[in-house]
Amino acid sequence: MTNKTQYHVGELSDSQPSTTQYNPSAFSKAKHPEPYRFEVNLSAEASTKQKKTGVVSVNIPGFSPVKLYCDEQPPVGDDTAPPPLAFFSAGIGFCLMTHLTDILTARKIQVDSLKLEQRIVFRTNLGHMREHGYMTDGGCDVVETHVIIDSPESQERIKDLLDEAENGCMAHFALRNPIPWSTRLVYNGEEVISRQG
Repeated sequence: MTNKTQYHVGELSDSQPSTTQYNPSAFSKAKHPEPYRFEVNLSAEASTKQKKTGVVSVNIPGFSPVKLYCDEQPPVGDDTAPPPLAFFSAGIGFCLMTHLTDILTARKIQVDSLKLEQRIVFRTNLGHMREHGYMTDGGCDVVETHVIIDSPESQERIKDLLDEAENGCMAHFALRNPIPWSTRLVYNGEEVISRQG
């Protein structure tokens, strides 16, 4: 028997996200020249300390729902799963890589090696300012992405590849552009906060 802590990231889910506040949309095919519109739905639940589980699903046919686990480091958490910002950061990098690999395949661009390195600097006063009476405050200072490509193709063709991938990457779009957002608080079955911007 071992005392090693079990570490979880995720697994296939046998059910879709369970939503009670909205109805997930069905995917519908677009007609040229309209873009495809799809959504990613998540239902998440808090457990003990900082443990959280969530089921996430893309509404495009063929995508399986996934159950993800999330936690924080001791002493507030038990380090049994990645923290939320790890998922967020990985999602940004993986989304750009998806577009890079899709475009280089479609355009028949020869790439011998494709790597991505990314640094995101976050800030928070969580953990050291609340004891002085401050409300928790956080932010993001920078997202720094390094795409490293080895290829016999021309420099211009590889630069075009990155330009097209960045323009096609929905995660990068969300980082670079103000997008509509909304937050609701349903407290004991009653909506008490509804804000948007």
